[in-house]
Amino acid sequence: MQLKFDADGLIPAIVQDYYSKKVLTLAYMNRESLEISVREGRTCFYSRSRKELWRKGETSGNYQRIVNIRADCDMDALVIEVIKDGPACHTGSESCFFNDVYQDEKQPPFSIDDLYELIKGRKSSKKEGSYTTYLFEKGIDKILKKVGEESTEVIIAAKGGDNEETVFEISDLVYHVLVLMAQQGIEVKDVVSQLASRHVIDHKVKQEKLQ
Repeated sequence: MQLKFDADGLIPAIVQDYYSKKVLTLAYMNRESLEISVREGRTCFYSRSRKELWRKGETSGNYQRIVNIRADCDMDALVIEVIKDGPACHTGSESCFFNDVYQDEKQPPFSIDDLYELIKGRKSSKKEGSYTTYLFEKGIDKILKKVGEESTEVIIAAKGGDNEETVFEISDLVYHVLVLMAQQGIEVKDVVSQLASRHVIDHKVKQEKLQ
């Protein structure tokens, strides 16, 4: 596998959160920083402004443990999936990409992680008239009752063969499960990590099947 570095000996590296798949930052690597990253299992980059290597988290403690590194079809760019110990951006933001340039109003941004953060916000900062806040105020028994009710609704919809209704009810169930998670202090990444530990994909077999 022969990577293509540019005239300055650099290759762009897009760093992505392993759990949420959110893009965290865009940095650059040279051969040495890439070798260090692979050897140490943590991201190490090359600073174009300072003309030197820098290990992410060396001063902040916000290390990024590497899960995998992939090159694009032209072998001149990398995507690095990481498990991060803290914010990726020097500003304290989880991602360096937080300045909106354009957003299609017909397709508002959405992610499970963002929804979960909103739900946690309703727990820590109560909002009058909010159904989510109401659930937290009623407590665990009410939340568990709703999870049970929504589970039953999913079964009824699926048994009836109505996919549209099933999707609607599954969405209700997922929402209430997220509320339960927030109540219990369980993070989305905890669930993703558990699922990942149960379902290890053999990438070699997968690639062979695609050929």
